[in-house]
Amino acid sequence: MTTAALQTVLTVPERFRGPVGVANGGWIAGTMAEALNGGRPAVEVTLHAPTPLETELRLEHVANSVSLSHGDRLLVEAIPVAEDLEGPGFVPFTDAARAEAGFVGLRAHPFAECFACGMREPGDGLRIFPGPVEGTDMVAAGWRVPFNVTGEEGVPASIVGAVLDCITGWAHFGPGETALLGRLGVQIHRPVHPGARYSVVARPTGRDGRKMFGQSAIYEDDGTLVAAARATWIAPR
Repeated sequence: MTTAALQTVLTVPERFRGPVGVANGGWIAGTMAEALNGGRPAVEVTLHAPTPLETELRLEHVANSVSLSHGDRLLVEAIPVAEDLEGPGFVPFTDAARAEAGFVGLRAHPFAECFACGMREPGDGLRIFPGPVEGTDMVAAGWRVPFNVTGEEGVPASIVGAVLDCITGWAHFGPGETALLGRLGVQIHRPVHPGARYSVVARPTGRDGRKMFGQSAIYEDDGTLVAAARATWIAPR
């Protein structure tokens, strides 16, 4: 017996780029999580190849998985994960915002056009600039949610995924260092509200050769966990 696939078309707008010419990995991961189960429970998204912008792509549901392809080339796969993702630890908003002054990307940014962490104009990019939190191994940034990322049903999972993505890389990166997202597990526990303020926090959790691992989270002012992620980055050879 075979399971019929449900196919739709996805086109990533230019605005949601990460590295020049390709989609932000977290935006794609959040989109895939939304397509699979809304990000509740956790979803693991594997990025097999860069996702092109302004191009019709095939989003395909088969059994309990979702894939994204361009022609015959598999770009992304998402599957459910039977566990709850934990956050790296709460940092109050004022401390998270203060940490931004130490953001390494202010001196040298490998992806200055990135929707999430790039040096884009306010209102265009999210401008999440994580810096080190004194006395910890964490990085953090304050996030005031812009109204122009809100859909009909609130802030979508694609935006949440973008917020959770880049910060896990910056938990590792020093000046001039770079890597590309290879895998992102995402879990959304509660809605993100436009106009509200949140702490975005990440911690490095290890390295294995060219692979770098990290976890991140979005927290409300009182420390309530809003969303969490677990990332694998791959440094260039």
